[in-house]
Amino acid sequence: MSDDTLLETRDLTKEFKGFTAVDRVNLKVRRGSIHALIGPNGAGKTTVFNLLTKFLPVTSGHILYKGRDITKSKPVEVARQGMIRSFQISAVFPHLTVLENVRIGLQRKLGTSFHFWKSEKSLDALNERALALLESVDLAAFAQTQTVELPYGRKRALEIATTLALDPELMLLDEPTQGMGHEDVSRVVELIRKVAANRTVLMVEHNMGVVANLSDTITVLARGSVLAEGPYEEVSKDPRVLEAYVGTTEEAA
Repeated sequence: MSDDTLLETRDLTKEFKGFTAVDRVNLKVRRGSIHALIGPNGAGKTTVFNLLTKFLPVTSGHILYKGRDITKSKPVEVARQGMIRSFQISAVFPHLTVLENVRIGLQRKLGTSFHFWKSEKSLDALNERALALLESVDLAAFAQTQTVELPYGRKRALEIATTLALDPELMLLDEPTQGMGHEDVSRVVELIRKVAANRTVLMVEHNMGVVANLSDTITVLARGSVLAEGPYEEVSKDPRVLEAYVGTTEEAA
């Protein structure tokens, strides 16, 4: 595993009762890059994410993170090493304020994650850092807003802020623009570009316009296997990709 490779899979395979959902996938994610995982529905993208973050056990193959084999690690162990994931469905606390959501992510560093009996004032030390994170995702003006009142695109931005609160070295974003209108998509694209400046991002994304705009490297999955890999300019012209992923190049145009 070379020094510039942060995450690597070797013949990663997942079978469900005889059905092979992920078939010997070899993936290398370079440090400091934005790497997109794309493919038609049922290609195995989210299953790969679930394997990487240990929400599913691996049938065979290996996962290496920062040169260590994490194939049999637990989800919490992977997260503590700096691999933090978002989900397709926005995962925030709707009846807490925007600021309180970010403070929950920051509590781990204080060692008070489970000290629910302590007064709220004990968390005030986190306010400055929480506000700085909200500023970085253009949510500072919403700090005291109850999260349930945020529009969908802003909730996704808040989710990225709570992910950043865990100080990830590698961010895994699962369909970050799913269900968004054009304005929200543009905002989230710029946000991902901004937060990726000092870290590595691996994302599953269906919107080829987003992928073309952001990604350094694209891996295309089809039927659980790697079909093609490279920069968007190469991948988007690959006849195998066009056949498996009909219409995406036109959508991205």
